[in-house]
Amino acid sequence: VDQVNAAGGLLGRKLEYLAEDDQTNAEAGVRAARKLIDVDRVAAIMSVWASAVGSAVVPLCWENKVMLLGISAADSIALLPHQGYFVRTQPHTELQGKEFGRFALSLGAKNLYLMMPQTPFTETVFKAIRETVEPKGVKVQSVIFDGKKASFRSEVDEMMRANPDLLMMGGYQAENIVMAKDLFRANFNGKIMGFAFGMTPSFIEGAGKEAAEGMYACAEPAPAGGSAAYASLKALVKRDTLDTYICQAYDHANLAILAMAKGKDASGTGIRDNIRKIANDDSAMKVDNALDGLKAINDGKEIKYAGASGPCKFSDIGNIIEVAFRTTQIKDGKLVEVKS
Repeated sequence: VDQVNAAGGLLGRKLEYLAEDDQTNAEAGVRAARKLIDVDRVAAIMSVWASAVGSAVVPLCWENKVMLLGISAADSIALLPHQGYFVRTQPHTELQGKEFGRFALSLGAKNLYLMMPQTPFTETVFKAIRETVEPKGVKVQSVIFDGKKASFRSEVDEMMRANPDLLMMGGYQAENIVMAKDLFRANFNGKIMGFAFGMTPSFIEGAGKEAAEGMYACAEPAPAGGSAAYASLKALVKRDTLDTYICQAYDHANLAILAMAKGKDASGTGIRDNIRKIANDDSAMKVDNALDGLKAINDGKEIKYAGASGPCKFSDIGNIIEVAFRTTQIKDGKLVEVKS
């Protein structure tokens, strides 16, 4: 945003960027969205992450013709009647579930146990995993737990009786920390995998190095690590490495700016009507930042934006189409990329 404003802004105006904290909570998310829509009159809300928040906020967006560029992964969000005012750069949960299934097969799992809190995407993930591994002869058992509990020892004990060789610990970071400690105390010796968003450096610190050792962080969309966009973003935020969420947020801003420029319309509807025109055309000129894209648009050229998170190509209902996944493993307190 600062770079575009320094270069003269967009459509003769300066861009304004605002931030609100949704606290990973649907009610707080709705309050934040209401302020952005009713008071600040934003054209777009970007980078909503938790699916419960995304599910609650997207109706406010389509009712008010505000574009939502999200990270929320629940399949159900894209199936809502959002009238095109929603796209996401995060792979939806059916894709993530299939990736978990493929990784479980690559580990040679025969007895897989799934443990996840109740979320808008839990059943979708379970279904996709089962459909991927059961035809290959893998036994699958599952439990949905209350993520607000202070201990998961009863769930861990029940899992231990099933004697799985692979456990999917499918929670967010907070419940994963509690569960990892319970698993360590219970001396669980099987392999453990979980969502990358729940197995971060903060998770390792909270659970303890010994408890977290060897766990696999899966179904994380891989940033475009070798791209010019990735290198530019590293310089912009002064970090040596970038997670996928920083990369996606960067791409959201670039996509919104370029879509408004393409349609010469700085509104949510302008973004909705033009975002695929600047992202989906494989034959168009490739750009990876707003400044180059704005110049090309001003020169009358068609563009295809692909950024720090990779290709940003969207289906009719807003799902990301092209996704590369990566898996990391916790080794000696650090996340190390592994081949799956």
